[in-house]
Amino acid sequence: MPKGRNQKSKLLYLAKFFREETDEEHALTVQELIDKLDALDIPADRKTIYQDLEELRLFGLDIVKEQRDRNVYYHLASRDFELPELKLLVDSVQSSRFITERKSRELIKKLESLVSVHEARQLHRQVIISGRVKTMNESIYYSVDKLHTAINGNRQIRFQYFQWNVNKEAELRHGGSWYHISPWALVWESDYYYLIGYDAEADALKHYRVDKMLRLSVVDKPRQGAEQFSELNLARYSQSVFGMFRGEETAVTLLCINGMAGAILDRFGKEVSLIPYDEGHFTVRVSVAASQQFMGWIIGLGSGVKIISPESMVEAMQQEIRRLTKEYELT
Repeated sequence: MPKGRNQKSKLLYLAKFFREETDEEHALTVQELIDKLDALDIPADRKTIYQDLEELRLFGLDIVKEQRDRNVYYHLASRDFELPELKLLVDSVQSSRFITERKSRELIKKLESLVSVHEARQLHRQVIISGRVKTMNESIYYSVDKLHTAINGNRQIRFQYFQWNVNKEAELRHGGSWYHISPWALVWESDYYYLIGYDAEADALKHYRVDKMLRLSVVDKPRQGAEQFSELNLARYSQSVFGMFRGEETAVTLLCINGMAGAILDRFGKEVSLIPYDEGHFTVRVSVAASQQFMGWIIGLGSGVKIISPESMVEAMQQEIRRLTKEYELT
């Protein structure tokens, strides 16, 4: 191939060199740029390189000139994403339960392309998070996109729903019948994505784990349940439902030791009022789904948190403790 045939691509290759091979710790000289272009059969000299660098700066590339000893080096000083931001994104992808192992690797590979090859090595991170198990449903990656499409397009969806059996096999619920739902919101709760949607047959808002949806498709019918969804306080709903297990919504007063303030605020948000009770305790009134999962959360906090009202919830907790005591009593 005759020299000069790739001349029109020179600026593109120069931009590629700077994006892939330079950063604050790694730079290139003009001669190195000339040599790299020459290897691609693109002739260049110092004068044209200087002109090209100026063109790239005018285009928006933050190319910085730096004198080191007797040599002059050039590198790309800023990018759309800073390295610490990408590290945070990589950690989020690796630790997320709803993204499969294969999709995690693909996403991280794409994130690595946003920095130089040298900085990309720092993104080869292994996040260890206790109990974090990756989902086995590969389709969730595309299901989330379809759900956003349906919500933005004001359209219904249909899908099949499954659960795992003891043989680690997916069993379709309701005999494999189709769920016809009007999707309204996606909620991230306890490391899972949930869809909140309106079930017209039951005339109720329900939630579904997205990674358990199969054969999801958008249906060309307008959504229903707008009135029901408008009455839903989504933030309070997410805070009150533990592990997305439903129960009758109940206003509960908790007596907590002062050291539990962080746990309460993490769970219910900073909007709740922590009312001093005595020197070492405070009370807080919260709205929760009265489920075994909520009571399990209380038990997990040990002696630091106690339900004091309403009486029905105190009795429910007593029954739960008796059940657990009987379940684990020594024989």
